[in-house]
Amino acid sequence: MFSNRLLASLLTGIFWVFVTAPAGALSARATAGVDLQARLKEVEREPKLHDAMLKLGGKVASICDHCHGVGGNSPQPNIPNLASQNPVYHLDQLRKYANGQRRDEFMERMIKVMNADEKVGMVLFYAHQAVSRKPVSNAALVARGKTLYTKACIGCHDATGHGDETLARIAGQQPVYLSASLKRYRAESGERLDRDMAKSTKPMTDADIDALVAFMMAME
Repeated sequence: MFSNRLLASLLTGIFWVFVTAPAGALSARATAGVDLQARLKEVEREPKLHDAMLKLGGKVASICDHCHGVGGNSPQPNIPNLASQNPVYHLDQLRKYANGQRRDEFMERMIKVMNADEKVGMVLFYAHQAVSRKPVSNAALVARGKTLYTKACIGCHDATGHGDETLARIAGQQPVYLSASLKRYRAESGERLDRDMAKSTKPMTDADIDALVAFMMAME
């Protein structure tokens, strides 16, 4: 849990970044009524705008570094990496935090003070960052995890685990975050219910999940 002092400090930092952001190609602060996915596609079509948005995204990400690490490589095993995440998927997760489909008080408050271009710039920035690979510490566990992944996960997440517009990148993801997510799907608890994930994880033991996580961490 974040202290009120830390929360106030980070939110103050966010406002500082936003008021010093470059103008010109960037939109007004209002987010309401903006189709974020359409804005993302527009930005991706226009090289100069794309470059400006990347710079803005880097400024926004400097605040996110406090939790998600420099370049979106989290220093904490329970906080997800944002590096190399699909920008369409990432934008949709921001929307879900904003409307309560995903719950985290700190994330919800941060997202609500961001405008459309700040959100689009941030997801673009992280999409361009490489995931830092973690060394394999238990080859046998990884091998067992690969077998489980091939049986239960590859049909949706494919062999790379890189994600797409509807599925998160899981390759190289943080271990405690992965484990907690899989166990939550297995228990069908929390607000992020998913029938397919529940069906896939229901037969898994905790040991199975440990192996699966070890493999996903090792994926490039």
